[in-house]
Amino acid sequence: MGIIKRQGIQNTIISYAGVVIGYINTVLLLPWILDEEQVGLTRLLLTMAVLYAQFSALGFANAGVKFFPYFRDKTNRHNSFLIFFLGLPLAGFLTITLLFFLFRDFIINYYLQESPLILTYYYYIIPLGLFTLLFNLFNAYLTSLYKTVVPSFIQDFFLRILTTVIILGYSWGFYQFEAFLLLFVVVNCSMALCLLVYITFLRQFFIRPELKALKEKPLKQMVRYGLFALLGNISSTIIISIDTMMIGHYLGLSDVGIYTTAAYIASVILIPGRSLYKIALPQIADFWKNENIVALGKLYKQVTRMNLVIGCLLFIGIWANIDNMFALLPKDYSQGRYVILFLGLARLFDLATGINGHILITSSRYRSDLILNILLSVLTIFSNLIFIPAYGIEGAALATMLSYVLINLLRLILVWLWFRMQPFDKTSLQIISLAVVSYLAGVALPYLVNTPIDIAVRSALITFIYGTGILLLNLAPELTKKLQAMLLKAK
Repeated sequence: MGIIKRQGIQNTIISYAGVVIGYINTVLLLPWILDEEQVGLTRLLLTMAVLYAQFSALGFANAGVKFFPYFRDKTNRHNSFLIFFLGLPLAGFLTITLLFFLFRDFIINYYLQESPLILTYYYYIIPLGLFTLLFNLFNAYLTSLYKTVVPSFIQDFFLRILTTVIILGYSWGFYQFEAFLLLFVVVNCSMALCLLVYITFLRQFFIRPELKALKEKPLKQMVRYGLFALLGNISSTIIISIDTMMIGHYLGLSDVGIYTTAAYIASVILIPGRSLYKIALPQIADFWKNENIVALGKLYKQVTRMNLVIGCLLFIGIWANIDNMFALLPKDYSQGRYVILFLGLARLFDLATGINGHILITSSRYRSDLILNILLSVLTIFSNLIFIPAYGIEGAALATMLSYVLINLLRLILVWLWFRMQPFDKTSLQIISLAVVSYLAGVALPYLVNTPIDIAVRSALITFIYGTGILLLNLAPELTKKLQAMLLKAK
């Protein structure tokens, strides 16, 4: 757990520094500099690129993390792992690109009525898809090497700083929107190139083929696992992104802009989990390889407890300041109030259920997670078909929340039935109770002077009450020990 705690905390610090920049970009700059339709265009392009990359990857990002322990041997260039790991997904990208051209008319007709602006920049999706694919593969490779801090810095901080620069350049009139969007694509593509430079710097970029090194490795199992993971990843991506794509079809890019801005605010809750999962996933794969179920069960509880502590604080902090947040946005964005509530609850439940999905996908029962994802993706599509026309962007958020809750409940049940592991204990209820008390204290505070001061004081009050309770009741021993060590070091 030592490396997980250390790099997890480092990743979290980087992520939250990035959140500050991301908040400035998403809430204070983009909505005021671009109109809702232009904001929606940038979000929809990225969403489609993610789906493009998932289809192309053939599940190898997941397969690489699971099977890398069988290849790991730096003196032998990791037995040509990287060539195999990159080669098949790049072949998959070429196949998906061919389909992208063949189905061009269908995609165009899908967005023609409500979101015609996307058609002008249709081909931007191809480079975005390619470099998103490469970033995901390089990131998975570095995760397997237990090198997660630099990828976090590039994705969560460096990318957002560059985005700030090009937003300000557009607002100052240095270039038109067409040039801004081109720079936006270039900046997002640059992440993969940065990881390539980092891997080369680590002297881990081994691409000289040595096919004999692969003969005794579990290649067939890796491909088979990757294909199952592909279907699972596609299903997961559908659950995450289909709402944005269907809003673009039914409501238009302006609603996409409002919805994704609200979704970004809610997504802050996921940061602690995302930071921990990056380093926990290869550890889980090692535990399965060594059949160390006891250590895996301990890790399950520890990661869940840390996620719940930070996730609850973020959720109550966001919802207690919801009026303040919309005071900082253009008036039309207030339509996203209950989008934040529904998606925030979905993200919190996802955090609270810990690493159940990672446990299943790296176990011998990985096929079950595929089945769950397929069922839930179908449910998500149909619920969005019903809720978006009826309730607009709030309906899309409600559909997403129902999907997250159901899939994680099923995963919890399966992990318990098959492996007799569950992540909760009495501290979970104590954490939630403390969060409720802290929230009530925060909303009881009258409005103060102006929005920035009110946010600062209200958030400080909630954090003080919540943090004091966590420390006094010792509800997060890992965080308490780390804080004590930091204070001693500072002295």
